[in-house]
Amino acid sequence: MIKLLTFAILFLSATIFLCMFRAVKGPSAADRLVAINVVGTKTIVLILIVSFILHETYFIDVALVYALISFIASIVISKFVKI
Repeated sequence: MIKLLTFAILFLSATIFLCMFRAVKGPSAADRLVAINVVGTKTIVLILIVSFILHETYFIDVALVYALISFIASIVISKFVKI
């Protein structure tokens, strides 16, 4: 199970870098906003996987706070972006 979760961490890390590339090079502001939201979501999943591997429950609280901050940030940024 640990090998599968380690592979999931590596795969998510690789896709985060691809999303970061899309956030930098995106053709429109909407593409950049979606890419940043995807990076935030994948980061939350990474935190939760690490929490499961290490058997530490306080990482779940960290992931919830990160999710709330990411949500609020995406709302604020979307108000400035004209789609």
